Amino acid sequence: MKCSSRNFKLHPQRKLNRAPGPLKDGNVKYVLMGDGAGTVFEIDENSGDIHATRRLDREEKALYTLSAKAVNKTSGLDLEKASEFIIKIHDINDNEPKFAKDTYVASVSEMSNVGAFVIRVTATDADDEAYGNSAKLVYSILQGQPYFSVEPETGVIRTALPNMIRENREHYQVVIQAKDMAGQMGGLSGTTTVNITLQDVNNSPPRFPHSTYHLSTPESAGIGSSVGRIKAYDADVGENAEMWYSILDGDGQDMFNIITDSTSQEGVITVKKQLDYESKRLYSLRVQVTNTHIDRRFEQLGPFSDTAIVRITVTDVDEPPVFSRTLYIFEVDEDTPAGSSVGTVSARDPDTINHLVKYTIDRHTDLERLFNIDSNNGTISTLQALDRETSKWHNISVLATELSKFELVPVFIKVRDVNDNAPEFAMYYETFVCENVKAGQLIQTISAVDTDEPLVGHKFVFSLSSINPNFTIFDNEDNTARILTRRGGFNRREMNSYLLPVVISDNDYPIQSSTSTLTVRVCACDSRGNVQTCSTEALLLSAGLSTGALVAILLCILILLMIVVLFAALRRQKKKEPLIISKEDVRDNVVSYNDEGGGEEDTQAFDIGTLRNPEVIDTNKLRRDIMPEMLFPFRRSSPLKDNTDVRDFINGRLQENDSDPTAPPYDSLATYAYEGNGSLAESLSSLESAATEGDQEFEYLSHWGPQFKKLADMYIGQESQRET
Repeated sequence: MKCSSRNFKLHPQRKLNRAPGPLKDGNVKYVLMGDGAGTVFEIDENSGDIHATRRLDREEKALYTLSAKAVNKTSGLDLEKASEFIIKIHDINDNEPKFAKDTYVASVSEMSNVGAFVIRVTATDADDEAYGNSAKLVYSILQGQPYFSVEPETGVIRTALPNMIRENREHYQVVIQAKDMAGQMGGLSGTTTVNITLQDVNNSPPRFPHSTYHLSTPESAGIGSSVGRIKAYDADVGENAEMWYSILDGDGQDMFNIITDSTSQEGVITVKKQLDYESKRLYSLRVQVTNTHIDRRFEQLGPFSDTAIVRITVTDVDEPPVFSRTLYIFEVDEDTPAGSSVGTVSARDPDTINHLVKYTIDRHTDLERLFNIDSNNGTISTLQALDRETSKWHNISVLATELSKFELVPVFIKVRDVNDNAPEFAMYYETFVCENVKAGQLIQTISAVDTDEPLVGHKFVFSLSSINPNFTIFDNEDNTARILTRRGGFNRREMNSYLLPVVISDNDYPIQSSTSTLTVRVCACDSRGNVQTCSTEALLLSAGLSTGALVAILLCILILLMIVVLFAALRRQKKKEPLIISKEDVRDNVVSYNDEGGGEEDTQAFDIGTLRNPEVIDTNKLRRDIMPEMLFPFRRSSPLKDNTDVRDFINGRLQENDSDPTAPPYDSLATYAYEGNGSLAESLSSLESAATEGDQEFEYLSHWGPQFKKLADMYIGQESQRET
């Protein structure tokens, strides 16, 4: 319940005031109207006293506007106009201060000065601010001293100590109290918690935990491979702890490098150049680490860098042999005898303990086995004579092996040229000479080639092997020569071609020469020297055959060939053999008839319904494919139309299958051998037949019509024979 301005508590049925009006007597009745009448307030109708029906709360409603009037109890008429009045609820301090949040989160940079702003917290009081000190709040700090303070009137939290270091303590919990009644004794209070975190600044330089580091790596480590890692520690976090490593100096500065791993903030030392245990086994480096983000406000706390010594030991490994050269080039003359030396390769074991090096040739590079190598001293020699014209260069690989290690080196062998090939014609020449040629006339210009390659170039000399009465040769001294006629008046009927031996020599040492034969054909030419016909056609013309005669002969030969082919084809044809060759051979007694049945369309040849029930035949249908045996068809009285027993039998079977739970779910066909009670043929089953064939009578077959005439004659005839 709330307190009034008179500072006393109101209870239900306590008199608050007397409603204004005339003097009361026994006929006066007081009536209360307005806000809260009958629910919050009620009036004594006899005395006019107003009472509260429940506890009042100013924070819920501070004012109530009511009106009261006096009426005659008997007539119910108003004795006077209604009077309006206001009931004001006086405030008392019954609400404690409340903060907007139960917990606040704030942060402030480490190394901040005293009084640095952290956060402002605010509380509210539901009591009336205008009435006394019920809503006047004062803030104080209950927990968090001496690190933080709070302003009593504003609730602003500030730092209370200078240069607080995050690395020493990062999180603080501060409890703030808000108390009403201006903080006096008896006032109500509320509290809240503020979690304060110190934000990091770059105030801690990086430091190596050790002044000297020892690492090792094998001499076979590849360039760029990792030797080891070193790490400096920085108490800061985030970008303030980012570092960069570098090599300041040392005898290994040219052999090693250092890079920074941005994830782990480690310095990774890598190989910069190939190491050699036999050359140098120990290296020293001075490495520096530096912060990448330096805060100038805290430079006096530096320097923000540190150095350390890194000693790297190179360990020995079993290395492969090392050749004295990266490749070898040798030269050898062609046609050099087998076993001749070409050159020598040399390799050594780079290890401290030298092992014997053996040499071999990689046979994948010498498939023809042209070379051999001395396994001890590395001397390469030929296994067979070389031919420069076949291959000018030979590329082989030599392996040097010591223990389990080996190394390859390429060896290029050049075959030097030796004049061992004679020159010859550069091409095949077709040379012609006219019958009407004159002496001294040019008929052909020839040239030569040589597969050898002399140092001073080719120089060929052309000559005839002997004096020729028909032709002569003139050397142009430019590796070509001219063939000239020595006489005129050639006759192709006497000689249609001439063979002219030409000797070609080179000028290298030793001199090589060859004789090439030039064929000169005699041809008929016009007055200007143009060839018209040569020796092949001239021979035909000399036999007196013209072009037309040759064409006629070819046509005759072609016609004769066609006649021969046609005659051979006719001879191969044979007469058609008869169907039956021998009556004695049963296997060949197959008789063929060109008589086709009606198939599915032949419905008139025979009515299958007669076999089922002869009485259902409406008419005796005649076959259309044979001549009828009777002029007038046999007629029978119409059969019974209603085969009730067959229908009942079918319906019964249908119901049984429909009600059968084991029947398949798809349509199926069931066949029953049931003739019916009205069948004239009765049952055809042998189960109901007589014991012997003699008990059966076949006279009824003669009444079945012409379709069964043959069957009736057969069985009735047999019965007559048995009786006889």
